[in-house]
Amino acid sequence: MSKSSVTTIQLDRSVVDALKKFKRYRRETYSEIILNLIENVGETSELKTFVQKAQEERMKELWGEGDYSGWESA
Repeated sequence: MSKSSVTTIQLDRSVVDALKKFKRYRRETYSEIILNLIENVGETSELKTFVQKAQEERMKELWGEGDYSGWESA
């Protein structure tokens, strides 16, 4: 990482302590930890969407034809 691409942010001590618990190795930077967390959130969101779509198709099979407008908020 070059000097020009680095910024400083302020974090509460409790956030820093929480981030330390996510370290995979001793010298892992907070930037690496945060990027890993962001990637995991994206993957979890994609998985949730995939499962929801699969469930929606199965429920349509089970319920037959009908109004499914409330399915997204179920």
